[in-house]
Amino acid sequence: MLHPIAPGIWHAQRGMTAAGIPMTSRMTVIQLADGSLWLHSPIQLDDALRAELDALGPVRCIVAPNKTHHLFAKKCLAMYPQATLFGAPGLSGKRADLAPMTPLPATAPPQWAGQIDEVFIAGVPVVNETVFFHRASGSAIFTDVVQLWRGPLNWKAALYAHLTGVRNRFAVPRTVRFMVKDKAAFRASAQKVLAWPIKRVLVAHNSVIDGDAHAGLKRALEVV
Repeated sequence: MLHPIAPGIWHAQRGMTAAGIPMTSRMTVIQLADGSLWLHSPIQLDDALRAELDALGPVRCIVAPNKTHHLFAKKCLAMYPQATLFGAPGLSGKRADLAPMTPLPATAPPQWAGQIDEVFIAGVPVVNETVFFHRASGSAIFTDVVQLWRGPLNWKAALYAHLTGVRNRFAVPRTVRFMVKDKAAFRASAQKVLAWPIKRVLVAHNSVIDGDAHAGLKRALEVV
Protein backbone atom coordinates (compact mmCIF):
# COMPACT_ATOMS: atom_id res chain seq x y z
CA MET A 1 0.00 0.00 0.00
CA LEU A 2 2.95 2.37 0.48
CA HIS A 3 3.89 4.11 -2.75
CA PRO A 4 7.25 5.87 -3.07
CA ILE A 5 7.20 9.56 -3.98
CA ALA A 6 10.94 10.27 -3.80
CA PRO A 7 13.82 8.86 -1.73
CA GLY A 8 12.76 8.82 1.91
CA ILE A 9 9.09 9.71 1.40
CA TRP A 10 6.03 7.54 0.69
CA HIS A 11 2.27 7.83 0.75
CA ALA A 12 -0.70 5.51 1.22
CA GLN A 13 -4.39 6.08 0.58
CA ARG A 14 -7.48 4.45 1.98
CA GLY A 15 -11.16 4.97 1.32
CA MET A 16 -13.37 6.59 3.93
CA THR A 17 -16.63 8.48 4.23
CA ALA A 18 -16.96 11.98 5.68
CA ALA A 19 -20.30 13.79 5.94
CA GLY A 20 -21.78 11.08 3.74
CA ILE A 21 -19.25 11.70 0.96
CA PRO A 22 -17.04 8.77 -0.11
CA MET A 23 -13.42 9.84 -0.58
CA THR A 24 -9.85 8.76 -0.09
CA SER A 25 -7.52 10.03 2.60
CA ARG A 26 -3.74 10.13 2.25
CA MET A 27 -1.09 9.42 4.86
CA THR A 28 2.41 10.70 4.11
CA VAL A 29 5.39 8.84 5.56
CA ILE A 30 8.88 10.34 5.86
CA GLN A 31 11.99 8.52 6.99
CA LEU A 32 14.01 10.80 9.25
CA ALA A 33 17.80 10.92 9.34
CA ASP A 34 17.98 8.47 12.25
CA GLY A 35 15.92 5.90 10.33
CA SER A 36 12.71 6.49 12.27
CA LEU A 37 9.38 7.35 10.65
CA TRP A 38 7.23 10.47 10.68
CA LEU A 39 3.54 9.84 9.88
CA HIS A 40 1.37 12.69 8.65
CA SER A 41 -2.42 12.34 8.92
CA PRO A 42 -2.53 8.61 9.72
CA ILE A 43 -5.13 6.48 7.98
CA GLN A 44 -6.62 3.20 9.18
CA LEU A 45 -3.69 0.80 9.58
CA ASP A 46 -4.25 -2.86 8.83
CA ASP A 47 -1.70 -5.64 9.34
CA ALA A 48 -0.31 -5.36 5.81
CA LEU A 49 0.28 -1.62 5.96
CA ARG A 50 1.70 -1.85 9.45
CA ALA A 51 4.16 -4.52 8.25
CA GLU A 52 5.30 -2.20 5.46
CA LEU A 53 5.86 0.61 7.95
CA ASP A 54 7.71 -1.64 10.36
CA ALA A 55 10.01 -2.79 7.56
CA LEU A 56 11.05 0.83 6.96
CA GLY A 57 11.83 1.72 10.56
CA PRO A 58 10.33 2.52 13.97
CA VAL A 59 7.50 5.05 14.05
CA ARG A 60 8.71 8.00 16.09
CA CYS A 61 6.32 10.86 15.25
CA ILE A 62 2.58 10.84 14.49
CA VAL A 63 1.10 14.12 13.27
CA ALA A 64 -2.57 15.13 13.35
CA PRO A 65 -2.02 18.24 11.19
CA ASN A 66 -5.32 20.05 11.63
CA LYS A 67 -8.51 19.94 13.67
CA THR A 68 -10.28 17.56 11.28
CA HIS A 69 -7.60 14.98 10.45
CA HIS A 70 -7.44 13.06 13.69
CA LEU A 71 -9.84 10.12 13.25
CA PHE A 72 -7.18 7.41 13.26
CA ALA A 73 -4.56 9.10 15.43
CA LYS A 74 -5.62 7.28 18.61
CA LYS A 75 -5.46 3.84 17.01
CA CYS A 76 -2.13 4.68 15.43
CA LEU A 77 -0.67 5.76 18.77
CA ALA A 78 -2.00 2.56 20.38
CA MET A 79 -0.08 0.57 17.75
CA TYR A 80 3.06 2.66 18.30
CA PRO A 81 3.05 3.71 21.97
CA GLN A 82 6.73 4.62 21.77
CA ALA A 83 5.87 7.41 19.30
CA THR A 84 5.00 11.01 20.12
CA LEU A 85 1.63 12.27 18.90
CA PHE A 86 1.67 15.90 17.74
CA GLY A 87 -1.70 17.59 17.31
CA ALA A 88 -3.00 20.80 15.79
CA PRO A 89 -3.46 23.75 18.14
CA GLY A 90 -6.87 23.41 19.76
CA LEU A 91 -7.28 19.73 18.91
CA SER A 92 -6.92 18.69 22.56
CA GLY A 93 -10.10 20.63 23.34
CA LYS A 94 -11.93 18.68 20.66
CA ARG A 95 -10.39 15.29 21.38
CA ALA A 96 -9.59 15.05 25.08
CA ASP A 97 -9.13 11.32 24.57
CA LEU A 98 -6.03 11.92 22.44
CA ALA A 99 -3.60 11.72 25.30
CA PRO A 100 -0.75 12.07 25.62
CA MET A 101 -0.60 14.64 22.80
CA THR A 102 1.92 17.40 22.19
CA PRO A 103 0.62 20.58 20.50
CA LEU A 104 2.38 21.26 17.22
CA PRO A 105 4.85 24.09 17.88
CA ALA A 106 5.23 27.13 15.65
CA THR A 107 8.60 25.90 14.40
CA ALA A 108 9.90 22.40 13.78
CA PRO A 109 10.69 20.55 17.02
CA PRO A 110 14.01 18.73 17.54
CA GLN A 111 12.58 15.45 16.23
CA TRP A 112 12.48 16.77 12.64
CA ALA A 113 14.18 20.18 12.68
CA GLY A 114 16.45 20.68 9.68
CA GLN A 115 14.62 17.99 7.71
CA ILE A 116 10.98 19.06 7.68
CA ASP A 117 10.01 22.73 7.88
CA GLU A 118 6.56 23.90 8.89
CA VAL A 119 4.21 26.87 8.71
CA PHE A 120 1.02 27.31 10.69
CA ILE A 121 -1.74 28.64 8.43
CA ALA A 122 -3.09 31.47 10.54
CA GLY A 123 -6.51 33.03 10.22
CA VAL A 124 -8.57 29.84 9.88
CA PRO A 125 -9.28 28.81 13.48
CA VAL A 126 -11.82 26.14 12.56
CA VAL A 127 -9.05 24.27 10.74
CA ASN A 128 -5.78 25.33 12.43
CA GLU A 129 -3.72 23.53 9.81
CA THR A 130 0.05 23.27 9.82
CA VAL A 131 1.75 22.79 6.44
CA PHE A 132 5.05 20.93 6.16
CA PHE A 133 7.96 20.92 3.71
CA HIS A 134 10.25 17.93 3.27
CA ARG A 135 13.51 19.53 2.23
CA ALA A 136 15.15 16.49 0.65
CA SER A 137 12.31 15.83 -1.79
CA GLY A 138 10.95 19.37 -2.21
CA SER A 139 7.51 18.17 -1.11
CA ALA A 140 4.98 20.52 0.49
CA ILE A 141 2.48 18.55 2.57
CA PHE A 142 -0.97 20.07 2.95
CA THR A 143 -4.12 18.53 4.39
CA ASP A 144 -7.31 20.47 3.51
CA VAL A 145 -6.32 24.09 2.86
CA VAL A 146 -5.68 23.36 -0.82
CA GLN A 147 -7.24 20.49 -2.77
CA LEU A 148 -7.51 18.99 -6.25
CA TRP A 149 -10.05 16.26 -6.99
CA ARG A 150 -9.69 14.60 -10.38
CA GLY A 151 -10.26 11.26 -12.03
CA PRO A 152 -13.30 8.98 -11.61
CA LEU A 153 -15.37 9.89 -8.55
CA ASN A 154 -18.58 8.76 -6.90
CA TRP A 155 -21.35 11.20 -7.84
CA LYS A 156 -21.50 12.61 -4.32
CA ALA A 157 -17.75 13.24 -4.30
CA ALA A 158 -17.86 14.75 -7.78
CA LEU A 159 -20.69 17.07 -6.75
CA TYR A 160 -18.84 18.12 -3.60
CA ALA A 161 -15.68 18.81 -5.56
CA HIS A 162 -17.61 20.83 -8.14
CA LEU A 163 -19.46 22.91 -5.56
CA THR A 164 -16.31 23.66 -3.58
CA GLY A 165 -14.35 24.60 -6.71
CA VAL A 166 -11.72 21.84 -6.64
CA ARG A 167 -13.00 19.48 -9.36
CA ASN A 168 -10.07 19.33 -11.80
CA ARG A 169 -8.85 22.61 -10.31
CA PHE A 170 -6.06 23.14 -7.80
CA ALA A 171 -7.56 25.63 -5.35
CA VAL A 172 -8.45 26.60 -1.82
CA PRO A 173 -11.92 25.04 -1.46
CA ARG A 174 -14.82 27.44 -1.07
CA THR A 175 -15.55 25.81 2.29
CA VAL A 176 -12.11 26.81 3.58
CA ARG A 177 -12.32 30.31 2.05
CA PHE A 178 -15.61 30.79 3.91
CA MET A 179 -13.88 29.87 7.19
CA VAL A 180 -11.02 32.37 6.83
CA LYS A 181 -11.49 34.93 9.59
CA ASP A 182 -8.28 36.93 9.08
CA LYS A 183 -7.26 37.27 5.43
CA ALA A 184 -4.11 39.23 6.22
CA ALA A 185 -2.88 36.50 8.57
CA PHE A 186 -3.73 33.83 6.00
CA ARG A 187 -1.84 35.66 3.25
CA ALA A 188 1.20 36.17 5.48
CA SER A 189 1.26 32.43 6.18
CA ALA A 190 0.88 31.68 2.47
CA GLN A 191 3.91 33.84 1.66
CA LYS A 192 6.02 31.82 4.10
CA VAL A 193 4.92 28.61 2.39
CA LEU A 194 5.65 30.00 -1.07
CA ALA A 195 9.21 30.85 0.02
CA TRP A 196 9.94 27.11 -0.01
CA PRO A 197 11.51 25.62 -3.19
CA ILE A 198 8.46 23.41 -3.79
CA LYS A 199 8.66 20.67 -6.43
CA ARG A 200 5.40 18.91 -5.58
CA VAL A 201 2.37 19.32 -3.35
CA LEU A 202 0.76 16.46 -1.45
CA VAL A 203 -2.79 16.95 -0.24
CA ALA A 204 -4.86 14.67 1.95
CA HIS A 205 -7.57 13.88 -0.57
CA ASN A 206 -7.24 12.58 -4.12
CA SER A 207 -4.29 14.16 -5.93
CA VAL A 208 -0.54 14.61 -5.80
CA ILE A 209 0.47 17.74 -7.71
CA ASP A 210 3.79 17.24 -9.49
CA GLY A 211 3.72 19.43 -12.58
CA ASP A 212 4.06 23.19 -12.11
CA ALA A 213 3.43 22.68 -8.40
CA HIS A 214 4.88 25.93 -7.04
CA ALA A 215 3.17 28.14 -9.60
CA GLY A 216 -0.11 26.25 -9.18
CA LEU A 217 0.05 26.62 -5.42
CA LYS A 218 0.75 30.35 -5.76
CA ARG A 219 -2.31 30.78 -7.97
CA ALA A 220 -4.45 28.78 -5.53
CA LEU A 221 -3.40 30.72 -2.43
CA GLU A 222 -3.69 34.16 -4.05
CA VAL A 223 -7.48 33.76 -4.34
CA VAL A 224 -7.99 34.19 -0.60
